[in-house]
Amino acid sequence: MEKAKYIWMDGELVDWDKAKVHVLTHTLHYGNGVFEGTRAYQTADGLAIFKLKEHTKRLYNSAKITAIKPNIDIDTLLKAHIDLLKSNDFKANVYLRPLIYLGYGQMGVHHVKAPVHTMIAAWEWGAYLGDEALKNGIKVMTSSIMRNPIKSTFGKAKAVANYLNSQMAKYEAIESGFGEALMLDDNGFAAEGTGECLFIIRDGKLISPPNDNSLESITQGMILELAEDAGIEIERRNITRDEIYICDEAFFTGTAAEVTPINSLDYRVIGDGKRGEMTERLQSAYFDVVFGRNEKYKKYLTYIGD
Repeated sequence: MEKAKYIWMDGELVDWDKAKVHVLTHTLHYGNGVFEGTRAYQTADGLAIFKLKEHTKRLYNSAKITAIKPNIDIDTLLKAHIDLLKSNDFKANVYLRPLIYLGYGQMGVHHVKAPVHTMIAAWEWGAYLGDEALKNGIKVMTSSIMRNPIKSTFGKAKAVANYLNSQMAKYEAIESGFGEALMLDDNGFAAEGTGECLFIIRDGKLISPPNDNSLESITQGMILELAEDAGIEIERRNITRDEIYICDEAFFTGTAAEVTPINSLDYRVIGDGKRGEMTERLQSAYFDVVFGRNEKYKKYLTYIGD
C-alpha cells in the first residue's frame, strides 16, 4: 500500500504514520465497526468521487443496524472526504476507506458505553484483482466457506465482523491457486464473491442474485442501471453454481473489483474463457460513468475542485 500524507480522524488531518489507536480498542477485540469502500477517479475535469453520498448513507445505515451512534454527522463526513483528497494531492485513482469504530475505554461485549470514533483513509490504488484481470478475467473456485447466513448476522451492514468468513474464503482460494472465491448461501445458492457481487449472462439475459442474503451493492445497482439503458433483459433470481458452469459469461462487480470477468469456475471454462461481449460492453459503460465521460451520470460524481 502506498502511503499518503494524511488520514482524517475525528475532524482532524493526522500524519499517516501518526494515525494510531490503543491496543484495547473495542472494535479490535469484538468486531463491531462499520466501513465503506469508495473510489475517486482522475477524470478530464479533475479528481471525482463516485457515488459519495450513496456510500456515506450506507455507512450510516450500517452503523444504525449494528447499534453504533456515530460521533460525526453525515454532512461533516461528506465534506471530510473532499478535504482529505485535497490535502493529499493525489495524481492517480484513489481508494477511500471510511470507518466508524469503537475505541478504548470499555471492555466486554456490551458495547454501548465504548467511545465512538470516525476516520477516513485514502491511498492511490489500481485494479483490486489486477489490471490484467479486467481484460482476461480470473479463475474462481467455489469456497467451502459459506456466506454469513441472515439467521445469525446482519447482511445489510458493511460490518467489520462480517468479513472474517470472506477473509477465510479468499485465503482458501489464493492458497489453492485461484484469483477469487465464490461463496454460497446457506441454501446452496450463489451469494457473492469475498467482496463482490455476481452477474452471469445466459442467452442474452443479465442475471444477478437478489440481495436477500448479501450487501445492497452500489456498483451492482449501477450495472443494472446501465443494462437498462442498453436495453438488456435483466433477471434477479437465485443462481446455482452448476448454472454458472454453463453460462455464456460471468463477472464480479464491486467498488474495489469494478467489473472483473470470470473466465472459469471450479476448473470449468466460462464461455470461451475470456471477457465476453456483454461483459466488455457493461465494463466500458461503467468506466465511462466513473471517469465522467457519460453526461447523464455526472450527477453521481463529486468533483474535488467543486
